Amino acid sequence: MKFALVVNLSKERAIKYAKKISLFLLDKNAEIAMIEECSQYFKGIHIHYSKNITELFEYCDMAITVGGDGTIIHAAKYAAKADKQLIGVNVGRLGFAADVEPHEYEQLERLLTGDYATEERILLDVEVIKEDGSKHYLAVNDAVVARGQLSKTIDLHLSLDGDEISKYRADGLLFATPTGSTAYSLSAGGPILAPKMECILMTPVCPHSLFSRSVLFSGESELSVHVKIPEECCCVLTIDGEKNVPILATDRVVIRKSDLKLKLALLHNRNFYKLLNEKLKERDF
Repeated sequence: MKFALVVNLSKERAIKYAKKISLFLLDKNAEIAMIEECSQYFKGIHIHYSKNITELFEYCDMAITVGGDGTIIHAAKYAAKADKQLIGVNVGRLGFAADVEPHEYEQLERLLTGDYATEERILLDVEVIKEDGSKHYLAVNDAVVARGQLSKTIDLHLSLDGDEISKYRADGLLFATPTGSTAYSLSAGGPILAPKMECILMTPVCPHSLFSRSVLFSGESELSVHVKIPEECCCVLTIDGEKNVPILATDRVVIRKSDLKLKLALLHNRNFYKLLNEKLKERDF
């Protein structure tokens, strides 16, 4: 079985455990693959190196991330496009999406025998429609249409299935998957959703209103946003906190459930809400 290891190279602890996982699985007759930039950190270990992450996911049978939730989010888009299962080893602070803690890495042997469950999570298809064409982006956690860093409050017009349903004066609108409900959406005051739900959560960001609240839409809904941008101001669409797309007053942003799904391999049958409570307690200082 061929495993792709996606490692957060900025964390020494991630590199340390990636080495342990590689040697452990190689000893079980598995094959390990990584992207070429990892080679300087894993000298002396028999690893197949791919030129880029797209090629890596085409090559492997399953992927293992070693890092935090950010590493999983980054890898998840490629896993979904390649229709490969993904499992995370948490060496970050919270690790909501990771199923394996570092000291449990030897349990990854169960992947070789099929002794694991699979959980599917929805993703968002975010389309930016401009005057000269459109482009699609894939979001695992969230998509945020918001004012630029030095911009004023903006007016956002929200439509559902082609009909305008609301107007917001706010810093932005945040659209999250159930997976993303424990990320930025939670900080913005949104509710926590069970990750296997199929719905789209919309939360206004710093609304200039006493009555603006989060709204939960069906997974079959098509939402669109048009922004009225004040002069000398700007607006930006941010996908999963890692991709920024400038938005003009003439643009339209469409959010819908993607046809692709994230498939997470699970070794534990954990209660989501119990785990959530434990993780959030860890974050308290």
